[in-house]
Amino acid sequence: MAPPKGKGPIVPEHVLKKRKTLEAIQADRSKKLAEERAKNKVQRGVIFKKAAAYAKEYAQKDADLVRFRREAKKHSNFFMEPEPKLVYVVRIRGINAVDPKTRKILQLMRLRQINNGVFMKVNSASINMLRLVAPYVTFGTPNLKTVREVIYKRGYGNVNRQRIPLTDNKVIEEALGKHGIVCMEDLIHEIFTVGPHFKEANKFLWPFKLAAPKGGLPVKRKSFIQGGQYGDREKYINALVRRMN
Repeated sequence: MAPPKGKGPIVPEHVLKKRKTLEAIQADRSKKLAEERAKNKVQRGVIFKKAAAYAKEYAQKDADLVRFRREAKKHSNFFMEPEPKLVYVVRIRGINAVDPKTRKILQLMRLRQINNGVFMKVNSASINMLRLVAPYVTFGTPNLKTVREVIYKRGYGNVNRQRIPLTDNKVIEEALGKHGIVCMEDLIHEIFTVGPHFKEANKFLWPFKLAAPKGGLPVKRKSFIQGGQYGDREKYINALVRRMN
């Protein structure tokens, strides 16, 4: 039967209800999206200011070191370089013929695989651990460029025991926001300066899975000072990490 003249087709009531519900959902979604965009815009401004402040802090620190060295040289004195607070440790040997004690220490350091790397705070406990596992690892003092490149390129977060890539600042904010770390630059600053929440930030970072170094690692059974690879290599760890990153 054709509908009455002058009137359109009759829409069932359930279709009208469904349409009304979808319109409400869409309006709510649009509202949340607009609020999220406004929040992200404000957050980007805050992150930009933080990054600028950190860059200024790093530049001032480097300038102070240069000034202290020049003053010491001017007065014919020696300048004692500041003690390192951070080391980067890389495992260079596998699991063959590893005694249980050494294996346990490597597990505590989260170095379960060859070519894995972690940051460590320098204290008496970490120094003793490094001394005990020295034939299996190499370590040194990383500079800002090394810390930034490793975290940006190889950085993954430990979220609910899952390896999550750090492609969004939200991942960092959700895990470390309560400690005032909300973006990648905050995380880099906390690690490089060994801040008050270094433990939480370092625990959040999954051990870095580095590539095999270009050119290989010859003479692994000798220490670095004997022309080998293992042990403390101080600032030369940066060149090794560049080959492995």
